[in-house]
Amino acid sequence: MKKIFLLALCVLASAAIHAGGYRVSLQGQRSLAMGHTGVALVNNAELAFFNPAGLVYLENKINVAVGASAVFSEVTWQNEEFGQMANTDSPVGTPFYAYFSYKANDWLTLGLSAYTPYGSAVEWPEDWAGSHLINNIDLQAIYIQPLASVKISEKISIGGGPIFVTGSVNFNRNLTRTLSNIEGDRANITVDASGVNAWGWSLGGMYSPTENIRFGINYRSEVILEAESGEANFENIPNSPQTPFEDTQFDAALPMPAELTVGASYHFLDKWTIAFDYNHSYWGVYESLDIDFANPNIPDSYNRREYKDASIYRFGLQYYMDKTFTLRAGYYFDESPVQSGYFAPETPRNDSNNFTGGLSININDRFAIDASFLYSRFKEVEESYDFYAEGEGENSVAVPFGGTYKSSAFVPGLGLTIKI
Repeated sequence: MKKIFLLALCVLASAAIHAGGYRVSLQGQRSLAMGHTGVALVNNAELAFFNPAGLVYLENKINVAVGASAVFSEVTWQNEEFGQMANTDSPVGTPFYAYFSYKANDWLTLGLSAYTPYGSAVEWPEDWAGSHLINNIDLQAIYIQPLASVKISEKISIGGGPIFVTGSVNFNRNLTRTLSNIEGDRANITVDASGVNAWGWSLGGMYSPTENIRFGINYRSEVILEAESGEANFENIPNSPQTPFEDTQFDAALPMPAELTVGASYHFLDKWTIAFDYNHSYWGVYESLDIDFANPNIPDSYNRREYKDASIYRFGLQYYMDKTFTLRAGYYFDESPVQSGYFAPETPRNDSNNFTGGLSININDRFAIDASFLYSRFKEVEESYDFYAEGEGENSVAVPFGGTYKSSAFVPGLGLTIKI
């Protein structure tokens, strides 16, 4: 039974990485409306995330972009063999971003950004068929980054800076498929870690061979979130020598992979801009999760995850209608890093098709309202999680949990662009 508990705690890392089952890119309304492209676009202060090298090309002395989105998501799981079905009832997520840049002189721009690339929640029905793997999870993570953008020439610039990451996670699951106390309440475990901090960095470059063509590249480093002295709390544990669980603490190192994005944009016919970004995430770094428990009666755990690198292909189009309205649309295809046999219900995501659109309303030369929407449709998949086991040692028996998953998300968002 100790082994069951150890395996279940692995979801702490995968949930942190996948932001509650999947990651929806929401780092700027203008960029999102164009398929979340931006590494080779000089549009507004959203460059602080997509490619800080471009900040130096913004014309105004001060540029600000702030915004938030509302994430409405749903996952349906079904096992036709046993006649089982469940739907998530997740609260609405509200990721945000805030970017600021200051043009110190013609060749140097300084900036500051704060954004939430990971932050969501998944809540399955209480005591559902997969409750031994997860009941609910709530993840929050904030990235804060000071920036510098330097113009090497009129055609070439570089930019980047250190990243400070702070976050927390709360996760609950039933201890086994059947264990309960004398009153019939299911035994469960809640793990909680807050104040998890780490450092990373990003570096980007931009090259404009002509007035209408730009190329961009941006690298964001791997970040290791080291959860220290997290709390593990047990409830409804039967009073038996065979269930010696008691509240304890744990340490775990959670990798968040490096990302490389390259892209290009082309401005044509005075009013049109087209953009393409290619993003590669180095998920292969996440081979296993090691957990160190403070309670000496609970052995440390080594758990394989075996994720694979994954790519995102992004396309965007912008039309400058007039001084008041700018229209945008886009699409991106997002590959899943989860391999077959590792498909757990806290990460119910597969390859997805993502459709975006939006517009900017320019109130005047200094203020604009930015709006976007995203519809994500994940490929229906029949998969399983094969690494849950019951029993001890040679008597342990693998009990795969599988079924058909259908996932989708709709995300409207609003932002404000300020230029001074």
